[in-house]
Amino acid sequence: MHMRTLIHLSDLHFGRINESLIQPLIETIAQIQPDLIAVSGDLTQRAHVAQFEAAQAFLRALPAPQIVVPGNHDIPLYNVYARFLRGLRRYRRYVTEDLEPYYADREIAVLGLNTARAFALKGGRVNLGQISRMLGRLRPLGRDVVKIIVTHHPFDLPERYPNRVLVGRAHMALEQLAACDIDLFLAGHLHVSHVGPATLRFKIEGRSALFIQAGTATSTRGRGEANAFNVIYIDPPDIAVERYTWQPNDTLFIASATDSYRRTSAGWMPVPHVTERRKRSPIEKR
Repeated sequence: MHMRTLIHLSDLHFGRINESLIQPLIETIAQIQPDLIAVSGDLTQRAHVAQFEAAQAFLRALPAPQIVVPGNHDIPLYNVYARFLRGLRRYRRYVTEDLEPYYADREIAVLGLNTARAFALKGGRVNLGQISRMLGRLRPLGRDVVKIIVTHHPFDLPERYPNRVLVGRAHMALEQLAACDIDLFLAGHLHVSHVGPATLRFKIEGRSALFIQAGTATSTRGRGEANAFNVIYIDPPDIAVERYTWQPNDTLFIASATDSYRRTSAGWMPVPHVTERRKRSPIEKR
């Protein structure tokens, strides 16, 4: 398997963005030349038509293929009729009709999942039908295929976070998905970057996965963290997650931190990211 490069964007929030970083972000992604882009929800601030149009234009300026899923902000909030009777209609019109987008080849499989629900203002949920379809698509794949799930709401977080910020039915879903040998869970929602293996709250036998959070790529709602996105380098048995952070004084995104893991018989273990293979930046290598 040759090294694969994935871009992980989240929480774009068109309607409340920093306009000055849009073009630098597009140019940086073009330089990286990813094999796939994953966008983990909240493309808009309030699900207005103009916000979806701006999000649509942004996505069209990025390379394909793309796996895009909605977030809770992509359902109308204040219009009760639109929220409960139309839900994700605008998202389907301007972004994609497919609420379970899927990309697979001989080496990676990436499955997007809709966790946004009209009855939950902020929270998210998965249902039994979604879990069954995930199992049907991912379980038959060989162990040599790197399996990735993309959602807006996270399945797991460090234990300092309360369970209520996780996707509903997370524990049940993870127990069933253990049979699929999922490698990566990509999510957003909190506007905070994080990479790590399962926490103590979810010690499920036979499961070994990395949980990767992306901060907000473009929103002004940074919650104490600069705008950022993730670049994920997949080169089994190694995976490295490089965070690109916005530098307003220089008006560009730069690689600011790297988390590297190696899959072992004991699960995902952190390893130093400076190896002979990665002394130069991935852009330089290309």
